[in-house]
Amino acid sequence: MYDVGTRERALALVAQGRSLNSVSRETGISRAAIRSWQVRLQPRARPAAPEPGPPPDEQAYAYLLGLYLGDGCISTHRRGGHYLRIACTASWPGLIDACEAALRAVSPTGRSYRVPARGYVSVVGYSPHWPRLFPQAGPGKKHERPIVLASWQQAIVDEHPWEFVRGLVHSDGCRVTNRTTRLVGGERKLYAYPRYFFTNHSADIIRLFTRTLDRVGVEWRRTNARTVSIARRASVALMDAHVGPKY
Repeated sequence: MYDVGTRERALALVAQGRSLNSVSRETGISRAAIRSWQVRLQPRARPAAPEPGPPPDEQAYAYLLGLYLGDGCISTHRRGGHYLRIACTASWPGLIDACEAALRAVSPTGRSYRVPARGYVSVVGYSPHWPRLFPQAGPGKKHERPIVLASWQQAIVDEHPWEFVRGLVHSDGCRVTNRTTRLVGGERKLYAYPRYFFTNHSADIIRLFTRTLDRVGVEWRRTNARTVSIARRASVALMDAHVGPKY
């Protein structure tokens, strides 16, 4: 009988490309024994998981893509496969529900779970196919690398632009109420009006956002290099009809 270490050493020599005869002469172990260890002890390769087709729910995908570009990341599990994580502020349970529904609709496994943390909740899904579904995934921060949509992603955004805008706003945007005073007929009056902001450090993601706003007829302006403002009444009304505040 040979101990585990002896068996592993013999198999390691075979794995280097050595012939059974050569390994047998060096170790003094019969070729038949080494061959039997190859069959019984070496792990069998798992069959590759079939590639999923296009996202089954393109509307949900457009929304999830916006969330991912804002507050999402993809990490690799040490045993293979990938995790998609979307961080949602804990004070907006409706957003968390919408995120989880979209992730489950898009995920090849159809499953997700929540990981609570201080001030936020991560909605998480596991699949070996997340990098294919979100090819923008990569090492480092998003604003430090190019973010460009694949042609099939752009086609989905073109078909569901408002879902994409809603996902971006729900991740890195907000709806606020500005208040100001004006002098009217010698009397100072208080005025309040809503507006939307979107802030992101990636110039590419800002460009994707504003290009989609142009497509749906929303007027916008840059307040600085990282922030887009939507303040005109008609455009705010459009945003309210299709996006709305976080809840």
